[in-house]
Amino acid sequence: MLAKPRLKLAVLACMDARFSVHRLLGLGEGDAHVIRNAGGAVTDDAIRSLTVSQHLLGTREIVLIHHRDCGMRTFTDTEFARRLESSTGMRPGWAAETFTDPVQDVRQCIARLRASPFLPHTDVVRGYVLDERTGVLDEVS
Repeated sequence: MLAKPRLKLAVLACMDARFSVHRLLGLGEGDAHVIRNAGGAVTDDAIRSLTVSQHLLGTREIVLIHHRDCGMRTFTDTEFARRLESSTGMRPGWAAETFTDPVQDVRQCIARLRASPFLPHTDVVRGYVLDERTGVLDEVS
């Protein structure tokens, strides 16, 4: 069995299909672990994937990418839970992780990552908000 390459970077991004994470960051195939979910949310499952990436596959840096025109800004967790309960008869055991301000949400996501006891490498966590109209990534401090 071939040894697995040790990557440096893991990216957690929103699942919006209008942009390519690899093209946006100038990455080649295999240069980073890319995890995408609705809103680029730092959920338990995202932390699970990042934990595997760091502990078993050697990544040391995390990049978060949200975007300005995110659909997660158009509804609330409560509205979505009610809608699901109405259509399925059950409320989900998880939150949709909606937000109103993408910059503030990136800050909150960075704080969640840094607070996780499972991620040993949180000294290099950077967050960005993409402006879809211009293609510019604005770093969140």
